[in-house]
Amino acid sequence: MSETGLDIDEQLKLARAQMYEGRFEAALGSATAILQSASENIDALYMKAVCQRYLGDHDKALVTIDQLKSLSPDFGRAHQEEGHIFKAKGDNEAALAAYRRACQCNPVLQASWKAQADILEAWGRRDAAMEMRGQEQRIAALPKPLVAISHLLHEGKLIKAENACRHFLQNNPHHVEAMRLLAEIGSRLGILEDADFLLESALEFEPDNVQVRIDYIQTLRKRQKFAEALQQSEILYRRDSANPVFQSLYAIESMQTGNYEQALDLFDKVLEKLPQDPVTLTSRGHALKTFGRHEEAVLSYQNAIKSDPGHGDAYYGLANLKTYRFSDDELRLMEIQEQANRLSYQNRIHICFALGKAYEDRKDYDTSFGHYERGNELKRVQSRYDADQMTAELKSQITACTPALFEKQSGKGCDAPDPIFILGLPRAGSTLLEQILASHSQIDGTLELPNILSLAHRLRRQKQASNDSLYPEVLHDLDADQLRTMGEEFIESTRIHRQGASFFIDKMPNNFRHIGLIKLILPNAKIIDARREPMACCFSGFKQLFAEGQEFTYGLNEIGRYYSDYVELMDHWDTVLPGAVLRVQHEDVLDDLDGQVRRMLDYLGLPFEQACIDFHRTKRAVRTASSEQVRQPITKASVDLWRHYQSHLQPLKNALGSKILEPQQ
Repeated sequence: MSETGLDIDEQLKLARAQMYEGRFEAALGSATAILQSASENIDALYMKAVCQRYLGDHDKALVTIDQLKSLSPDFGRAHQEEGHIFKAKGDNEAALAAYRRACQCNPVLQASWKAQADILEAWGRRDAAMEMRGQEQRIAALPKPLVAISHLLHEGKLIKAENACRHFLQNNPHHVEAMRLLAEIGSRLGILEDADFLLESALEFEPDNVQVRIDYIQTLRKRQKFAEALQQSEILYRRDSANPVFQSLYAIESMQTGNYEQALDLFDKVLEKLPQDPVTLTSRGHALKTFGRHEEAVLSYQNAIKSDPGHGDAYYGLANLKTYRFSDDELRLMEIQEQANRLSYQNRIHICFALGKAYEDRKDYDTSFGHYERGNELKRVQSRYDADQMTAELKSQITACTPALFEKQSGKGCDAPDPIFILGLPRAGSTLLEQILASHSQIDGTLELPNILSLAHRLRRQKQASNDSLYPEVLHDLDADQLRTMGEEFIESTRIHRQGASFFIDKMPNNFRHIGLIKLILPNAKIIDARREPMACCFSGFKQLFAEGQEFTYGLNEIGRYYSDYVELMDHWDTVLPGAVLRVQHEDVLDDLDGQVRRMLDYLGLPFEQACIDFHRTKRAVRTASSEQVRQPITKASVDLWRHYQSHLQPLKNALGSKILEPQQ
């Protein structure tokens, strides 16, 4: 309670009323009072900045906005307000950049589209201004409840957005834009099956709705239903094969299904229409990297940077090659970009991680760590990761998956011997193990398949009447038919990723959480735990920017705790499923490649093949951060890299505790 006796919500309501009445001095006083007891209140900071602008205190308003952006980087109205402040100061170029960032964060900010149109018209850029006007008019035509729901969605208030959207759909059950919004909310909550169903249904009502189809493609891609995503992107491409947006979508989906030649041809078509488009050049670089065309990938990334020196994804594309070394000029350019105020939040994250790698290569480890730490801090602000919640989730596996469970469910499931699961933590050497084994004539390498995680999610929500998860306890209640069907479904749904070998690899690292489920539905599956020395593994994860997921890596304490929880759970699996998991220590592979290859093949029941030793000569697409490294012979260059940073790593050591001292077997 404040001195006035009002709680925070009541104080915010009062400040908002004062602001809307034009009583900016009073509203500023109310917002400031709120911040004295709740210094990180987003709404109060936003109102404070608005009032400061109206009162002419533009520099103070910008300071407040910087505070707000540091707390909530994707808060679109903060960027919009920054645009208003710059416009009031007469800096239209900075204002335009801020309005663009606002619309990237929240595409229903009508005032930002209008302001962009006004600025572009004043500059004589009428075609671009018309495009902005079109967006402004599109938002104006939407029902007001959907605009409000969109604001909730893009401000991260997902549960409120979901409830409001479901309420709207109860009264308007076939409203396609509402269905699209609910699907986007579901996607952000990780409920991809529901998003998939909603978008498929929406397309039945409006098959010509381009945005719905694009959202559907992106959802299918997230679910790694690549054949279906390709089919949907081809529909758009056939509709207008000269449209660069459709060409780009078709290129991305062609790449996902392994047709790199077609993808690259399509990217080239986009570049004919949009020469030097940095996004397309970067996507093309990613395709070339995955395909093993290193030098061409480098050139494509470099061209993206020439086109847009602030395009962070291209810098990180170069850094993520692992073998690339930035020039002095590139390093200076990254520093200039990172220190400026014009970068989008995501571009800043990419550049921070790229700078960390650049200084690492120069052996300036203190400066390198500063950039890695900054990138992780920025990424952590975006994250909703909760270490306590993850610990509880992993402990629930230990509680539920008892010897009694496996005794009760013994002899059930699908008896297919095809799958080989390589799991553990990211950056633990799993890509190297996959490349070694996929070099065998009887084993296909595939992807980090989402199928087991999706199945666990489905079980978690099955017949759920409350917010309490039914999984993994529900494993006790599944009958033989259900377990067999789930196993058969896994085999069938992953067949598209195979090339015809008898066995195939699923390299999703997070599957270690679900070994109980795997052994119930696929009792003959083989499981390899890729284990790496804890300090090296955790620090390697900390300095890696992942495309999505793996949010536990963006903090030294968080990743240390996760490693400890992982080891505890793997110890449990060893106890209740003795002999089911083969542990392969990364350092042992580096020391004795031949011995570890033979050990893995013996476990899999396969004959030795020299190609597994010569894995770096195997030609195949590799889609992880280690793609360039596994195309080289074995090296120990990064084994002790973490020691150069150890003066900064005490929080990691504290979180790991005794795990640092335990011998890894």
